[in-house]
Amino acid sequence: MSAIRVSGCIPLKGEISIQGSKNAALPMMAAALLHKGLTVLTNVPRIQDTACMMKILEALGCSCIRRECSVFIDAGEIKKTQVPQEYVRSMRSSIILLGALLGRMGQGNCCYPGGCLIGARPIDLHLMALKKMGAVIREEDGIIEACAGKDGRLKGTEIVFSYPSVGATEQALLAAVLAEGVTIIRGAAMEPEISQLCGFLNNMGAVICGAGTKNLMIQGVRSLRDSAFRVEGDRIVAGTYGAAVMAAGGDVTLKGVRPSALKLPLALFSRSGGKVTVSESSGRLQATGIGCEKEGRIRISSKGPAGPLALKTGPYPEFPTDLQSPFMAFLAAGRGVSRIEERVFEGRFGTAGELEKMGALIRLEGKTAVIYGAGSLKGSAVKAADLRGGAALAVAALAAKGETVIGDCRHIERGYEDICRDLSALGARIQWIGE
Repeated sequence: MSAIRVSGCIPLKGEISIQGSKNAALPMMAAALLHKGLTVLTNVPRIQDTACMMKILEALGCSCIRRECSVFIDAGEIKKTQVPQEYVRSMRSSIILLGALLGRMGQGNCCYPGGCLIGARPIDLHLMALKKMGAVIREEDGIIEACAGKDGRLKGTEIVFSYPSVGATEQALLAAVLAEGVTIIRGAAMEPEISQLCGFLNNMGAVICGAGTKNLMIQGVRSLRDSAFRVEGDRIVAGTYGAAVMAAGGDVTLKGVRPSALKLPLALFSRSGGKVTVSESSGRLQATGIGCEKEGRIRISSKGPAGPLALKTGPYPEFPTDLQSPFMAFLAAGRGVSRIEERVFEGRFGTAGELEKMGALIRLEGKTAVIYGAGSLKGSAVKAADLRGGAALAVAALAAKGETVIGDCRHIERGYEDICRDLSALGARIQWIGE
């Protein structure tokens, strides 16, 4: 397995482009199954999770070709409706393929999903939504078997979510696009990735209203069309690199990400002592039909140890749980007493113990972490326990005196194209090494 070596206390400077969004690209790739033809996605990040999704689609019968940052998916012929277990157990988002298979083929099965060990993350809302649309679901020995009923087509209905789950909202959307009649989703997730998915599906010929709100309406259609669409920049990657500037100091510009999708994290950077300026175009539809370009720029600068913050994670537009660990990292190297309440995934504090090896002072009180800013951290040997936690250790290492070696870095590769490349471009001394 690979590891990352970091020499800290070097301010970051320069500008970089942000990769395409992992959490937007994966459901779009799954949605390609709904169309008996060609789908082209551009700005798709080169990460383990998108590679895994391509393998799943190929196993089901699709032809998938990657050319640079573009992925061409031909789903003209689907040969199988069973998602291979080895992929589902390694990538949680693959569960949404169930809704796409039900919509396209009238049946599908998969095992219970895996992914990062950051909490229970049940799929009861996923299954509830599919059952409401008429799916018959049987669960046995960890395998979920689903069929669309007698005529092989799901039925439009009203779905009310007790919690705005991103995955369950995506599941319902994919299932509803080809369903008979109208589906109304109440209590839907409002994350920017959901709005992107709605835009992508509409570009394919779906009829979805209400994107960006708690209530979505989907008019089922009989078929979709060939399409091309551009994935927006990854707001979580941008937030991670913003946290890196807050940890190490410096002056950095992040390009190719929509600042409005990071409104609260950017406000917290400012509150913690950073200086943030943004520019965002209104967007334009390209003549090629590849989607709506958002050429946003975020400039973040910091001159000293970050000040304390109090924050709570929650569904968008609240603070994203995926940025909780990177924020904990720069706050641990800052000044004052900070408090982070984790209200999404109960296992998100797994990185605290590794940060303590670097001199962080963190006390866990149930769902709350109290961080006593140490002013600086020290280099150490640590291990990445999950995707965002691994990136957080890289953030902490940039603020640490001496050298830090982060082991088990396969987790980081699931969501970051090349974190060493990006941070090196900003002047950091960071490199991949053999473990």
